[in-house]
Amino acid sequence: MLSKTIESALNKQIRIEAESSQVYLAMAVWAEVKGLEGISNFMYDQSDEEREHMLKLVKFINERGGHAHVSELNAPNVTFNSFREMFEKLLQHEIFVSESINELVHITLQEKDYATHNFLQWYVSEQIEEEATARTILDKINMIGDDKGGLYLFDRDIQQLSVVSSAAPDPQV
Repeated sequence: MLSKTIESALNKQIRIEAESSQVYLAMAVWAEVKGLEGISNFMYDQSDEEREHMLKLVKFINERGGHAHVSELNAPNVTFNSFREMFEKLLQHEIFVSESINELVHITLQEKDYATHNFLQWYVSEQIEEEATARTILDKINMIGDDKGGLYLFDRDIQQLSVVSSAAPDPQV
C-alpha cells in the first residue's frame, strides 16, 4: 500500500512524464515543418517513449492500491530559433526530469517504501541514458557548426543514434 505522500509524489511524476511526451511532440512537429525528417521521427519516437514512462507509473500506482491521476498539462514551447537551441532545451528538460526522479527516490527512502524505491531504479537508469543521449547529440551538433551538409547527414543519421550508458546493464552478462 502506498502512503499518501508517495502516491502524491508519483502522481506529480505522472504529470512530468506526460509533459515530457508533449515537449518531444512539439519538437517533432517543429522539426517536421522545417523539413528535418530524421530529427522529427526521432522526436516522435521519444514522445511515445515518454508516454510509456507515464503509463508505467499509472499502472504501478493503481496496482499498489493508490489512485493515479490524469491532470491538466502545461503547454510546451512550440518554436525554436534553431535545432541546436531545441536540443539544448531538451537537455535542460531531461536534467529537470532527472532531478524530479531523484527527489522521488529520496522520498521513498524517507518513507521506507523499498518496493517503490526498487521500482524507481529503472527510471534512474533511464534518465542517465536520456541525459547521455542529449549530450551526445549536442556534441555532434557542435561538430557540425553551421555546415548545411553536416545538418543533412545528422538529420539522416539521428534515427540510428544509440547511446550506451555506463548505468545500463551489460548485454554480455
